[in-house]
Amino acid sequence: GVIIMKFGYARVSGLSQDLAQQTDQLIKVGVPKENVYAEKFTGTTEQRPQWQKLNRQLRRGDEVVFTKVDRIGRSVKVAIDIVNDLLNKGVKVYIIQLGGYVSKHDTMGKMLFNFLTIMAEFEHDMIVDRLAQGKAYAKAHNPNYHEGRPKRTITNRYKAVYEYSLNHSIRETALATGVSESTVKRIKRQVRKEGLDHD
Repeated sequence: GVIIMKFGYARVSGLSQDLAQQTDQLIKVGVPKENVYAEKFTGTTEQRPQWQKLNRQLRRGDEVVFTKVDRIGRSVKVAIDIVNDLLNKGVKVYIIQLGGYVSKHDTMGKMLFNFLTIMAEFEHDMIVDRLAQGKAYAKAHNPNYHEGRPKRTITNRYKAVYEYSLNHSIRETALATGVSESTVKRIKRQVRKEGLDHD
């Protein structure tokens, strides 16, 4: 007969105690320690070698345990895609945070699956809202606001670069201040156009 395996997947943001915590939770619900796959999460990268390694060996009837929805993927939407793939392969999905198996067959499982979908819609709306709020705020409070590439604000460091460039060449300024020559030129242009805002 086929041996049914129970696996756990953890994703950590670089803090080792975070990993220990997740691993403990996975072991508590019956995942053998050697079946815990853990990924260091660096923020932007979607490459997840440990997840791929685990995913490749999953067979129908196996079970994968996640501690929380946000450990499954970068966003709830990504998480749902992953859960969907697993369910279609006949793999059981248990999420500790939701306290149960996500599935499309039994009542409880369906409820949890719907809950995930609602979370994803929420997440999307929140992101859209936040962007809209940010833009509305900028339009209301910033007379120079226009959509597109954000303009660099003249920071104190840039003010210093500008002051230095008044009696040194662009090349000397770049070397002395550690910014590129093109940045020195841009700062000079920007300051000439807008003047230095004295706070």
